[in-house]
Amino acid sequence: MDRIVDRKVVLVTRHTRLEELIGRFHTAAQAKFYVEHLGADFSDYEKEHATYVAAKQAMVDYLEIRGHYQVIDRSFLSNFLFAEEDIVIALGQDGLVANIMKYLKGQPLIGVNPDPYRYDGILLPFDTKDIPSIMSDVSRDIRPFKSITMAKASLSDGQTLYAVNDLFIGPKSHTSARYEVRLGKQREVQSSSGIIVSTGLGSTAWLKSIVTGAYRIAGGYAHADVPLKYNPMPWDAAYLQFAVREPFPSKTSQTTLVYGRVEKQTGFSLLSLMPENGVIFSDGIESDFLAFNSGTEAAIGVAERNGCLVI
Repeated sequence: MDRIVDRKVVLVTRHTRLEELIGRFHTAAQAKFYVEHLGADFSDYEKEHATYVAAKQAMVDYLEIRGHYQVIDRSFLSNFLFAEEDIVIALGQDGLVANIMKYLKGQPLIGVNPDPYRYDGILLPFDTKDIPSIMSDVSRDIRPFKSITMAKASLSDGQTLYAVNDLFIGPKSHTSARYEVRLGKQREVQSSSGIIVSTGLGSTAWLKSIVTGAYRIAGGYAHADVPLKYNPMPWDAAYLQFAVREPFPSKTSQTTLVYGRVEKQTGFSLLSLMPENGVIFSDGIESDFLAFNSGTEAAIGVAERNGCLVI
């Protein structure tokens, strides 16, 4: 069979808010009672669900004609094996693109916005009606794409975890994290609520909120109202940026290495001093984590592979 036609398409979907409510309350009627009892508009959940289901059906109708496809829910991503020749489609919000990309090894990823009136879709440049023409180009490897720098955490026991937006290193619950941080020849023991290590793509999200909050707090103490000049990194930046959340100075913890750049040639690592509940997770998916407890060392750096976002 022709390679172009034979390339499998993997469509990744996600549950709507309505489906999640039904999963919690067992029936739509009970979900409606719960939402309306709190004074919220249940019809918004129904409209969102109907729009997503219609978009999903349009995608499946096209894939049925094309042939050789598979539909999976995002909850199965961590256990799903993508083939080298697969073409992957994300049908959801921007976060779904990041959820998928960290499990890929250069396969082209197409972001489809199922509800343009509801979602901005920065990583979802296409509508369902665009897919036939987009797929024709992607199948022939003639469609342009953006290269997305990824981050990687490697533990001393051999375990690894990739990130498209950011890595979180810290406590599993709302307690203090204790660790030794090492950047090049600098090192210090810290106590904080965790460290965020961001890629270029993630620099418009969690990292930006940390920098903005710290800047406003500092400005409040200094009684200054100077506009924040924050410039996100390029999506293909060959470096990462780290920020320590709420660092606490004490007799046994320092606050010098709280913000900085992680270059490929600069070593950046952390040694856990937490007897339990230390974790590393990526892109906001707390259920897919690495245990980071006392004695475990984590080397953090730019990943050896990039994401491939079709544009």
